[in-house]
Amino acid sequence: MHNSTNMLKTVLLLGALSALLIWGGQLIAGRQGIYMGLAFAVTANFASYFFSDKLALSMSGAQPLTAETDPRTYAQVAPMVENLARRMGLPMPKLYVTPEESPNAFATGRNPQHASVAFTSGILRLMTPRELEGVVAHEMGHVLHRDILISSVAATIAAAITGAARLAFFFGGRRDDDEGGSPVVGILMMILAPIAAMMIQMAISRTRENDADAASAQFTGTPYPLISALQKLDTASKQIPMEANPATSHLYIMKPLGGGLLKLFSTHPSTEDRIARLQAMR
Repeated sequence: MHNSTNMLKTVLLLGALSALLIWGGQLIAGRQGIYMGLAFAVTANFASYFFSDKLALSMSGAQPLTAETDPRTYAQVAPMVENLARRMGLPMPKLYVTPEESPNAFATGRNPQHASVAFTSGILRLMTPRELEGVVAHEMGHVLHRDILISSVAATIAAAITGAARLAFFFGGRRDDDEGGSPVVGILMMILAPIAAMMIQMAISRTRENDADAASAQFTGTPYPLISALQKLDTASKQIPMEANPATSHLYIMKPLGGGLLKLFSTHPSTEDRIARLQAMR
């Protein structure tokens, strides 16, 4: 059920991306812009499916976590992830660490066979082993429910829309038609496109976080480790704000705080609501 629903959403997202890029191309450069938008859409769709996880990891500055790169941290995290993967009937995902001090984590990949889980340096220092297990189970819940593809694709789409909006601004809405164009078109695209990207993220994020929270409670046998972790994450995220790339903000277990448009949209349920749902599972 999760798989078929998320695949349908992925197809719809990619279709929406194509339509937006073609429409935006027409606004920017008329007939020629349609072809440019179509070429950009084909490239973006291909990259979204096959390389969205790599793009998400790259945008977050993640580095591989292995027994060779960091033996101590790997020995702390890998057995926990492997144990949960076994319980969930999933392959062992690749592990990554980002240099970010603000505590957070996310999962990405196009399917369970190509999944990755990334942790910030801050979360590895902040959490107790049981709390970290609750966080890992949450991220593995995303892998289990196969919503990592749609989340990774949305990150790529958000980045593509934002990039297209910037191009629109620099091109200034010039067209190849007789009527000419107006810089207002470029400015309008610069404003509206990031909002469209945020709306895409909002549409996919709320229920998936609740489902992953429920998976954490189920596969760790209790909701309390994740409850404690969410409380710590909520407090720490305000003390050490994380200025994440807006295109990837929906991937994280705790929504990164940020300025501008990030404050206008919520890609996660409130921490209070998530904790209340978990407490009801006890």
